[in-house]
Amino acid sequence: MIKITEKGIMRRHDQEILTVEAWGKNSLRVRATRNARFDEDIPGALEMPVHADDMKAECRLEKDGRAAVIKNGKLTCLLSETGKLKFINEKGEVLLEEYERDRFREKMEGDFYSALEIHPRRMRPVAGTDCYELTEQFEAKDGEKFFGMGQYQQDLLDLKGCRLELAQRNSQITIPFTLSNRGYGFLWNNPAIGHVFFANNITEWHAVSSKQLDFWVTAGDTPKEIITAYTAVTGRVPMMPEYGMGFWQCKLRYRTQEELLSVAREYKKRGIPLDVIVADFYHWPNHGDWKFDPLYWPDPEAMVREIHEMGYELMVSVWPTVETSSENYKYMEENGYLIRTEAGKRDRILADAGLMDATDPECRQFVWSRIKENYYDKGVRIFWLDEAEPEMTGYEFEHYRYSIGSDLLVGNVFPREFARMAYEGMEKEGQKNIMNLIRCAWAGSQRYGALLWSGDTDSSFFALKNQLSAGLNMGMAGIPWWNTDIGGFGGADVRDESFKELLVRWFEFGTFSPVMRLHGYRKPFKEPVSDKGGGRFGSGADNEIWSYGPDVYEILKRYIGIRETMRPYIRSLMKEAHECGSPVMRTLFYEFPEDSRCWEEKESYLFGGDLLVHPVTEEGAGEVSVYLPEGCRWKDAWTKEEYDGGLEVKVQAPLDRIPLFIRMEKGREVPKCLLEI
Repeated sequence: MIKITEKGIMRRHDQEILTVEAWGKNSLRVRATRNARFDEDIPGALEMPVHADDMKAECRLEKDGRAAVIKNGKLTCLLSETGKLKFINEKGEVLLEEYERDRFREKMEGDFYSALEIHPRRMRPVAGTDCYELTEQFEAKDGEKFFGMGQYQQDLLDLKGCRLELAQRNSQITIPFTLSNRGYGFLWNNPAIGHVFFANNITEWHAVSSKQLDFWVTAGDTPKEIITAYTAVTGRVPMMPEYGMGFWQCKLRYRTQEELLSVAREYKKRGIPLDVIVADFYHWPNHGDWKFDPLYWPDPEAMVREIHEMGYELMVSVWPTVETSSENYKYMEENGYLIRTEAGKRDRILADAGLMDATDPECRQFVWSRIKENYYDKGVRIFWLDEAEPEMTGYEFEHYRYSIGSDLLVGNVFPREFARMAYEGMEKEGQKNIMNLIRCAWAGSQRYGALLWSGDTDSSFFALKNQLSAGLNMGMAGIPWWNTDIGGFGGADVRDESFKELLVRWFEFGTFSPVMRLHGYRKPFKEPVSDKGGGRFGSGADNEIWSYGPDVYEILKRYIGIRETMRPYIRSLMKEAHECGSPVMRTLFYEFPEDSRCWEEKESYLFGGDLLVHPVTEEGAGEVSVYLPEGCRWKDAWTKEEYDGGLEVKVQAPLDRIPLFIRMEKGREVPKCLLEI
């Protein structure tokens, strides 16, 4: 039977408890379990809505309490006598419905007879535990497109037809939220390892080990409305600090304090705008010391002070790894602050090390205390949270356990809790507008100031092309702060002329990314400075903008200038991301949902609402075709020629020029700085 509750409806039938509740504007949350009660400690992504009215729904029982209807704004859910759920919008159109094939159950209107005996929600017990192998299935709809889901290294924007692993890896970021072109958003509110199929015959969500089903649905007339509703209940980024909006200098790695300072001084001497410079890994004596190695970084306070005097910020790398030689290892081991294993080795990269358990609040407090004493109190205000998946031995998810449960049950939440550690520590110190670079995330990471990057990508045009879909789908998953290693992370030689072409094209793309950060591990490699402490690890070749010859230097310097020119516009985009959850890097359909061609376009994107960007992702290309959305005119930022929307145009794209078009719409004010590019 079904009953009406304070927030929605509840159905109890045999082994299953099912609830459907209002949760945010035009949104409903569904939970189901075969346990005696719901586990409220599973770390989901949803926060309580700010407005009390967004937790109330109109409910009514039907068929003598064996069926029910629940309505919250534009979204209505029909719960049948069989327990099947069907979601419809205010026009009466079916948005989403569970896949049920059972001849023994009474049917909802439009359903059909089947001998298959398939129920949409399947929970197969994991023997001897209160966990289940969980499967939830929905009907596939012709013409449906799916976007979001985080970052997968593939040249696919529409995810229809894809099987996606729900697991974190270096350069793969699972954010289990998808936006459908049918007018709804769907969050799989479950941190378990699993997969999703957006197949042509079915949509299937699967968790290897889970205590309960938990998902959230919202309805909206536009992608903007859907993303706004989603980020209202999972969180939004802070306002980006001013130093996030310009150019960042980074490489693997500056080996000494003097080496880093010499680069910062050279930027200052040349008058090249710079916002952030980075001290990468092995600036420490041992993994898990979380401090500068005094042999090579003798006076961090003086270094930070000089960097601040130049007008820059220092970002410092922080890893979750803890070597047995670290001064903190024994204490962390004794207090249970390390990730547990079923047997054997903990860490993939180091022979003798563990990993901090970021899901344990006491562990987070302890690690932050070390970071505060050794970095924050010396003036560091931004951190690079690397290895945030974490990158463990062969990604053997069945091998690890956290304080809150097994990796199979909760593993995807680790990067969010890692970001939370730094964010809450910095917030406690009174810092505002907090932002930290991190290599991985889960739903809700954005509320902890997470700036994502796309991981250790290959230095190739193939990899560059993949970054477009990766960045756009990250934005559709509620993560507006995202960037790449400009030039790719590995595999390049600074002496290679073909790499110089790639670097320029990637740098142009980076100029019109949420954050513009040059990074990489280039050949020829540099030898370690010693066999002691942080000096044990070598470095890549020089990776400053003057490291690639005068011709490349002039182009890169010009694009840094363009980034500076756009700063007022970028500031407005970051304000919109903070207040509404809007992506900075946007699909064309985000701004032009009525233009069907925009739902197909993956070669171009919008940087904010006013600038269309078409990165050059093919080696040797000097001309490209660009589709301009209908509904306005578009001005070529370089030639100043104007075009009607709804057309595809061919434009020249010499090496020093990325195709750019400014939106010229009646009644819409064009940002002045875009006309000055």
